Amino acid sequence: MHSDIHLRLHHQRAAELRARAAEYARVPRPAPPHPLRARLGWTMVELGLRLAQQSPARPARIA
Repeated sequence: MHSDIHLRLHHQRAAELRARAAEYARVPRPAPPHPLRARLGWTMVELGLRLAQQSPARPARIA
């Protein structure tokens, strides 16, 4: 392939990529989750992990 043809194809592909990038930048992004909801969720996960890690109850000893 001639170098001038290769360069022309490179410029064409770069222009296509720039157009796609500009189009992607205009797409609205979803809002981040509500901070209180996220904190509550992680607190519940932490509580569940603590409950799962507790050792089982020991049987009562009869003296």
